[in-house]
Amino acid sequence: MQGWSGGSWDGSKLKSTDWTDFVTQTAITQEHSLSVSGGTEKVQAYGSFGYLDQEGTQIGQAYDRYTTKVSVDMQPKDWFSMGASLNASWSEQDYGMSTLGASSSTWPNSIYGAAKRVFSYAVPYDENGERILTPGGDGNVYTIIDEWNQSTQQRQTFRALASFYSQLDLGEIFVPLQGLKYRVNFGPDYRNWREGVYIDANSVNRLGGTSYARLRNQRDFSWTLDNLLLYDKSAGEHTFGITLLQTASNWNVESSSMNGQNVPNPNFLWNAFGSLDVTSPEAKVGIGSGLTERQLTSYMGRLNYSLSDRYLLTVSGRWDGASQLAEGHKWAFFPSAALGWRIEQEDFMQGLPWISQLKARLGFGSTGNAAVDPYQTLGRIQSFFVPFGGADNQQAYSINEPNYTSTLIPMANKELTWETTTQYNLGLDFSLFLGRVGGTIDIYQSSTKDLLMNMAIPTLTGSRTTYANVGETSNKGVDITLNTVNIESGDFRWTSNINAAWQKDQIDILAYGKNDMVDNTWFIGESISVIYGIEGDGLWTAEDAAEMDQFNANGHDFEVGMSKPVDQDGNYEINSEDRVIIGNRNPRWTLGFNNTFSYKGFELDLITYGRFGYQVATGGEGQIGRYNQREIDYWTPDNTDAEFQKPIYNEAGGDAYSSILGYRSGSFFKIRTISLGYNLPFRTLENLGIQNMKVYVQAKNPGTIYSDIEWLDMDLGGSTYNRGFVFGLNIGF
Repeated sequence: MQGWSGGSWDGSKLKSTDWTDFVTQTAITQEHSLSVSGGTEKVQAYGSFGYLDQEGTQIGQAYDRYTTKVSVDMQPKDWFSMGASLNASWSEQDYGMSTLGASSSTWPNSIYGAAKRVFSYAVPYDENGERILTPGGDGNVYTIIDEWNQSTQQRQTFRALASFYSQLDLGEIFVPLQGLKYRVNFGPDYRNWREGVYIDANSVNRLGGTSYARLRNQRDFSWTLDNLLLYDKSAGEHTFGITLLQTASNWNVESSSMNGQNVPNPNFLWNAFGSLDVTSPEAKVGIGSGLTERQLTSYMGRLNYSLSDRYLLTVSGRWDGASQLAEGHKWAFFPSAALGWRIEQEDFMQGLPWISQLKARLGFGSTGNAAVDPYQTLGRIQSFFVPFGGADNQQAYSINEPNYTSTLIPMANKELTWETTTQYNLGLDFSLFLGRVGGTIDIYQSSTKDLLMNMAIPTLTGSRTTYANVGETSNKGVDITLNTVNIESGDFRWTSNINAAWQKDQIDILAYGKNDMVDNTWFIGESISVIYGIEGDGLWTAEDAAEMDQFNANGHDFEVGMSKPVDQDGNYEINSEDRVIIGNRNPRWTLGFNNTFSYKGFELDLITYGRFGYQVATGGEGQIGRYNQREIDYWTPDNTDAEFQKPIYNEAGGDAYSSILGYRSGSFFKIRTISLGYNLPFRTLENLGIQNMKVYVQAKNPGTIYSDIEWLDMDLGGSTYNRGFVFGLNIGF
């Protein structure tokens, strides 16, 4: 056996297979676009066409997209103008290995993730060159060789987004109506997509079970219609602007799906569901269709007033009605007001030439949120077939029947209404030193009441959850934007842009007043998104033997080298009463820092980004001695001061508290993009009939400057991510 020599183990003699090499590739992406524009004094037109061909870095993944845009603006008369634009796209995406119908809810979400699970000591082919289905002999670890031919998930999407407008200047028609305009906007949005899935029985996803296929179609159509009256009037130092708006929006979504197992021929893919026997339990045929509709209607009025273009006032009110909310609770009114003061125009500021702009702002406003799925206020039911009265397949109806339905319907809420956020804002806009330093500072305080939340409820109601307006939260923060010209000397220029934000949210009131809702992990005075669980205190050591004995006497099975949970109540028993708030999932700070360096025709851009002051639950390390995992510092008798617990071979899960060692700070700061370009001189191009030409190269996601979790990209949210290089050419004629 490999690795054994003279009765002792020598791991250096063991062959190692990097299974990820079989499923990854250096991917090439090409993107081309062509645009033209032109017109006359009364007609302007624009058209463009684009093509994107993107290979996936994981074999089997690909994305193709065609786009086009056409727009026309016309003003045949001084009093009449109209225009239209159309954006259309068609795309086809192949996701590669599909994870639908997986044998486990913890199955890898990509072929790369599946490859990392395969044992490195196993080999992909036998002595005859045939692929080994279970390398290493574990029935739950399947090969990924040829997986791109065993599994596919493909989606085709067509979308057309249009915008039409027409405007009448009534003052040009009838002089007494000077300043009055009427405008109508209409924006339709159509999308149709088809998704096909086929997973062969020999796929890593099906583990040698049965094949699986699914076909889904969905057609989305929505539109928004705006009617506006606009009136502008000036009288001496006074300027008025009035806007009246009536708007209506409609969404209509129609969907259908079919799925089944034991497809008789793998070449059928998802295109021959007629070959399956819908009455056979082996085929497990599922058929479904649905229609979802919702509407939104709004009325709005706004007044803008300016005195000497120095003192500014805006007052508005909006009345919104959403169809998906409960009867008697569909409508709500949302007011707002803002004051502005252009301080630099005051007489006492005229002796300060280094201040180009200084504007103070004070604002108040309420906004609404009705983002829940339609029909949450209705008592929905679902149908299924059961044997009844001596007959098979009798249709029955129920809200939730776990023995026959897989979908859980939330309990209807006849009181569901708008979530309302009211915010106060104090801001300052400034430009200093002839524009060398500029930016904005905003301080805000907001409160949200009647939060729309999916909350857990006692199952004796017949449901497990319901959508409800739950309590109140508050939020405060600071947003800072700073633009600077750091160096401007001769042909060299260095500019920076900084966007920094700090925020802190907390729950003030819940459904039961000032009482926590532990089942939903909502706590008074804490963020609405927290990590709540058992706290970790490193690993059990030999010095903890007496303490371990007391825990083990109460049914635990702790050993030296295992994860050590914190017993909050001191009763030597770890249970739900020992759970505490471990951290906040929402970042306190975000920072974007962008720099541009230019010299003659060269331009270098560096884009960085970071988030700070929050916690993540990485899940810890299983250490069950069965699947591959990353290299870690784990406990052994010779390494007792380790970060992670000792390995425990156990098919059911090993150390029951391994996850408590996975709580980490999520703070990071990374480079998102580095771009280097060169603009060719005009004198070089003019003889060729070219107006401008730029060549550039970009590095996308090149690296992380700082992170508390080295094995994850916290910006993208996973351990698997792409690093890319782009070469481009822009030409203008």
